[in-house]
Amino acid sequence: MKAAVLREVGKPLQIETVSISKPGPREVLIRTKAAGVCHSDLHFVEGSYPHALPAVLGHESAGIVEAVGSEVRTVKVGDHVITCLNPYCGHCEVCLTGHLNLCISSETRRAKTDEPRLFREDLSGAGDTKMAQFLNLSSFAEMMLVHEHACVAIRRDMPFDLAALIGCSVLTGVGAVIHTSSVRAGETVAVIGCGGVGLATINGAAIAGAGRIIAIDRVPAKLELARQFGATDLINADDGDVVKQVQDLTGGGVQHSFEAIGLKVTAEQSFKMLRRGGTANIIGMIPVGTKIELNGSDFLGEKRIQGSFMGSNRFPVDMPRLVDFYMSGKLKLDQMISRRIKLEEINSAFDELKRGELARSVIVFD
Repeated sequence: MKAAVLREVGKPLQIETVSISKPGPREVLIRTKAAGVCHSDLHFVEGSYPHALPAVLGHESAGIVEAVGSEVRTVKVGDHVITCLNPYCGHCEVCLTGHLNLCISSETRRAKTDEPRLFREDLSGAGDTKMAQFLNLSSFAEMMLVHEHACVAIRRDMPFDLAALIGCSVLTGVGAVIHTSSVRAGETVAVIGCGGVGLATINGAAIAGAGRIIAIDRVPAKLELARQFGATDLINADDGDVVKQVQDLTGGGVQHSFEAIGLKVTAEQSFKMLRRGGTANIIGMIPVGTKIELNGSDFLGEKRIQGSFMGSNRFPVDMPRLVDFYMSGKLKLDQMISRRIKLEEINSAFDELKRGELARSVIVFD
């Protein structure tokens, strides 16, 4: 099968012919139909987050089940599925207390000593080259081999290219609003960064009934797109002090802020723009080793700052519901896709992410 392989940090991905193993007892073989090109992938390409190499990247995807292992019970051949990068075991403490997204059980993740699931055959007899599986998925490939708890079946009338978005950006953004921060009807929200995750966060805030939704970005086109997703106010970060503008608009600050970029300065801004009792949610992937600085006295006002990983999701329940939200017109996905591309065009999609011009490119497989 064809796959996009990262062999060296900072270098373009290479389209190679890669082999994939047969499903183990609890594994599912999926024919990839669509995969979003996410900024999280770019973090690993650029080296701000480390990963074993060579690796087949990609983690936001949808497809059709081709084969299942002997013990698989959650999906069957022919099912349309969305994948999720954080598989769960179902019986550890975090799973049993409703925090499936935080499960790190070794049962659902392959150890270095396990048989590789992706490899490049060496016909010279020198031995096959093992490919690291990226975030338990590796969806920049024509096929994926995943644990059964890394995918969920969805209704068949949902388009694959739109379903793929739910696998990361939409689940992350909407989940951060509904699960992580528990936004209530009428409350005020600010979202810093209007890429794919930020737009989903804005959409989630609108679905939750937020009274005021302030979108913040430097790109005018993204701000206008944010209005389509439910933003009531737009702030261009180049037009002055962002924190002051938010405070002026809201009479003292917002009740919930969401940082969807992954930068020190914007993480600090997300906390500073809170009113007393407010909560800042860090969704963006701040580079490893980066520290943020806050004023200790602000905590006297019961302000909080917290992380949100994949929207604190329970994805087997959340993803089908998000599909229903889209099919009923509540969730906006069509506007999120900037262009549909072939696997061979993946490096151009990363170039666009670096320029910050577009919301989302989606790879569509034949």
